Amino acid sequence: MLKGRHLIEPADLSVQEIEEICSLAEQIIVDQTAFSDVCRGKILATLFFEPSTRTRLSFEAAMLRLGGSVLGFADATSSSSTKGESLADTIRTVSSYTDIIAMRNPKEGSALVASQYSSVPVINAGDGGHHHPTQTLTDLLTIRSLKGGFENHTIGFCGDLKFGRTVHSLVKAMSRYSNNKFVLISPNELSIPQYITEQVIKPAGVEYVSALRLEEVIGDLDILYMTRVQAERFFNEQDYIRLKDSYILDKEKMKLAKSSMIVLHPLPRVNEISPEIDTDPRAAYFKQVKYGMYARMALMAKLTGAL
Repeated sequence: MLKGRHLIEPADLSVQEIEEICSLAEQIIVDQTAFSDVCRGKILATLFFEPSTRTRLSFEAAMLRLGGSVLGFADATSSSSTKGESLADTIRTVSSYTDIIAMRNPKEGSALVASQYSSVPVINAGDGGHHHPTQTLTDLLTIRSLKGGFENHTIGFCGDLKFGRTVHSLVKAMSRYSNNKFVLISPNELSIPQYITEQVIKPAGVEYVSALRLEEVIGDLDILYMTRVQAERFFNEQDYIRLKDSYILDKEKMKLAKSSMIVLHPLPRVNEISPEIDTDPRAAYFKQVKYGMYARMALMAKLTGAL
């Protein structure tokens, strides 16, 4: 039963609950009009203490498409936090007006604190480098819809694997399903944290390999999850210059990939995926954006008890 629950991190959802949310999202995709009134009278508060385009608008579009209403702010300077109000007091106040809260805050652990003071469900829309569970739901729904399920995939995670919270969350999520293999593609400076391999990947029995160059392994992949490599993450500029082009997906690299491979990206992108890839049928990152709205529609319908 998801009604009244908070969603702070992806592990808050069981495999069965993820199945329920994805199944509902797929029903919404098939016939959106059948769900256009299920949240009539419900109010979503979007409390975004740092900038966001896709996530905030996706939440708002999702609630509006369910027939509900939205209030909130997109900038911390618009809130009473600038006057020194505590997060606890902000949440106590807002939860008295609304039925569900989606919050992004740069402070790690802020979503958990918010859930302790809220009288309505809190959805973590990003708390610093910790968690972004609805992005994980977005990724899972995209994979299920385009690849038929969560099992038997070779998944390449490419770019900044050290600091990328979306990578960490998806690795954790896909480790729960059988017969997946991970290919971890990054410079040594940005390799996946040891605790992820030791506490998540190995205990789950997932086969994994590391690679320095994308073109050497792209032909093995069913799913390629791209992220940005940032120059500021390197201690040595020469190392960055030497490696940076290895993590730019272009037509030449795509020629080496399977015709059935899909390319995902949590966005925003900078230059890690060439715009020339956008018309490739394997490019799924803008489809992924739309799946994110459907995933959030299903999630909010469940948490508010509308369905």
